Amino acid sequence: MNSEIKLHQNDLPNDLQLGNQIAIDGEFMGLDVKRDPLCLIQLSSGNNDAHIVQLDRKNYNAPNLKKILEDEKIIKIFHYGRADLAHIKYYLRANTNNIRDTKIASKLARSYSDNHSLKTLIKEFKNIDISKQFQSSDFGGELSPAQLKYCANDVLYLHEIHNKLEDILKREGRDNLYYECLKFLNVRVELDLASFKEDIWSH
Repeated sequence: MNSEIKLHQNDLPNDLQLGNQIAIDGEFMGLDVKRDPLCLIQLSSGNNDAHIVQLDRKNYNAPNLKKILEDEKIIKIFHYGRADLAHIKYYLRANTNNIRDTKIASKLARSYSDNHSLKTLIKEFKNIDISKQFQSSDFGGELSPAQLKYCANDVLYLHEIHNKLEDILKREGRDNLYYECLKFLNVRVELDLASFKEDIWSH
């Protein structure tokens, strides 16, 4: 099945409706939040669509996108949201609410594995072997069709993966632990932005 990939400049369209459960991912110029700017945000409604927003890095003015991120009624599904949320907060000045995270869910649910990458999860639950060739590419300029496809792959499967991980968590009685972990995620982002990278609970 071919997916619908749309590239938007600066912000999402005013009339775009993505529903109340959205998969989200971001692309940056690197992992140092204050050095490496946020370039793209990609979103999917879970209906085989991907909307990629190429942000205006001069002002990061994206009110439609920011409204979705801050809407407490809309569930946002990330994979390793910690990095995305830090860049979103720093550059878009948005406090993202109602978060889910497939990496946290995988670490709690899939204790039979030590690999919790998105590529691994897509292979296990969808039997699709995606390419991560463009993971370390320049997302700051003009985007190639291959880069757009890579960005789309990061959100197209998150709804189904999260549903299956939730099923395992509930079956194994770990779902409450997962939801409690999610409550801490924005605090962990605040610690990252304040340069506390270490585990503050360690001896």
